[in-house]
Amino acid sequence: MTLLSVNDLTVSFRSGVRAVDGVSLELDAGRTLGVVGESGSGKSVTSLAVLGLLPASATVGGSVRFDGRELLGLDRGALRRLRGDRIAMVFQDPLSCLNPYYTVGFQIAEAHRAHRRTSRRAAREVAVRMLERVGIPEAGRRARHYPHEFSGGMRQRVMIAMALCLEPDLLIADEPTTALDVTVQAQILQLLRDLREESGTAVLLITHDMGVVAGMADDVSVMNGGRVVEHGPVREVFGRPADPYTRGLLACVPRVDGPVPRRLATVEAGS
Repeated sequence: MTLLSVNDLTVSFRSGVRAVDGVSLELDAGRTLGVVGESGSGKSVTSLAVLGLLPASATVGGSVRFDGRELLGLDRGALRRLRGDRIAMVFQDPLSCLNPYYTVGFQIAEAHRAHRRTSRRAAREVAVRMLERVGIPEAGRRARHYPHEFSGGMRQRVMIAMALCLEPDLLIADEPTTALDVTVQAQILQLLRDLREESGTAVLLITHDMGVVAGMADDVSVMNGGRVVEHGPVREVFGRPADPYTRGLLACVPRVDGPVPRRLATVEAGS
């Protein structure tokens, strides 16, 4: 069943820049769609358009349907009820998205109380349980800590806990592993896989990392210059890329089974 359907989406700004130009995407319930491309290709703008988070200077056209309901043109109150509850987002930089004046436990509990009207005590219990679920040690104690007291990987886990505390149908993850070291990247991606399998949440994964898409997504849409230039199952697109841009992106991915670079081969021969 199609959960998210984006058709001919366009986003223009007053400066005259058209950041998204006729993008169409489809995502079924319980599946992961990777949207990949270099910086400036329109990936993040597309995700923000889905949630109605673009600034007033943006002009948005086309159609964005979630579970059969048109989101473009929806009033602000209806969008607020939808965000966090049925559609959640993990933003690119958790430190700038978490409020430095409140503890992480308070911020997770606040999201739960806003949509479920639960008591403070019940919401706090949910917050601690979610922190435990995403692998935060001593969750009861750490819930009383502030964002700056966590490492980058732990802050990303807090963002995921906040996004998933209401068990949304769709999770939009915008570059969830940016600026994290390789070990933490692997942990975050495994966490997303486990949570998807446990809850059946569909994931829209925004990234520039082809390796992340290969290990995480079922399908992939490749974006360049605000357009989708190629789409299909990950194995097909990566195995037989049809567009030159896709082939160029894949050629940039280091391979352990590829030819040895000339300089390295010379060094090894000399040793």
